Amino acid sequence: MSPTGYVRHFEQCHRHDLNHFAPFGIGSTAYGHVKKEHAAFLLERTKLFEPENGGLALSSRYKDFASRSAALTEATLALAEKTGKSLRDELYPIVRAYGDEPVAQIDRAAVPWFGVRAWGLHVNGFVRKANGIHLWIGKRAANRQVEPGKLDNMIGGGNPIGISIEENLCKEAKEEAGIDAPLALTAKLVREINYKLELPDGLRTDTLFLYDLELPESFVPRNTDGEVASFTLMPLAQAAELVKNTNDFKFNCGMVLIDFLVRHNFVGAQDPEYGQLKEWLKK
Repeated sequence: MSPTGYVRHFEQCHRHDLNHFAPFGIGSTAYGHVKKEHAAFLLERTKLFEPENGGLALSSRYKDFASRSAALTEATLALAEKTGKSLRDELYPIVRAYGDEPVAQIDRAAVPWFGVRAWGLHVNGFVRKANGIHLWIGKRAANRQVEPGKLDNMIGGGNPIGISIEENLCKEAKEEAGIDAPLALTAKLVREINYKLELPDGLRTDTLFLYDLELPESFVPRNTDGEVASFTLMPLAQAAELVKNTNDFKFNCGMVLIDFLVRHNFVGAQDPEYGQLKEWLKK
């Protein structure tokens, strides 16, 4: 992988080897992947699962949302103890497609442990000035569990159970940038990005809903939940330079910003990576 350039951000977020994983299912339906050593541990130690298709499935005795969720909570606590990791106390749905009825819920920390798909949103907050487009860029607080201190999109967050993506957009906009719902809902959904990234303890199988939110020059974001240390209104060229030549941004933000750069014609056909970027953005 090249140490600089745009394409590397997509390559990094798609890095995985499914040979390291066992399929995870509920009944006969596949929902994710579990590290093989974790699968063996769960089958042997918890008695919550059954062998299925070379992997493991939640036992057939768990027949409804409540019992499946309780069993997965027990499994999650066992894996948390095994790995020494903390839970997040935020619940995510287990579904095959966005909008489906959840078959169970699981702690956010355990989502990659079971390799189930998660959804989230990222918002490009931008301002049109006389000298061109500027982006509001956040700096993640030093206490964040994932990549503290890295640069970030103005708004971003995972989508917990029981809340629509539009409701989550309003919630995250208020918490992270002090934006009220009427302004937040002017954001335009511009793309979905999917990626599958192997982690030491699991597999991130994520879908990001990408939004553009045009803001007035007078607006200044204000964080209210402690997750953002500061904001900078950055010329588009400066943000592009940082994405292309540094690792200053949180791992999945590069893809979000590259999509913005391509759609706003900052990166065009004259760029040697343009063809590859267009292909990645189709996936």
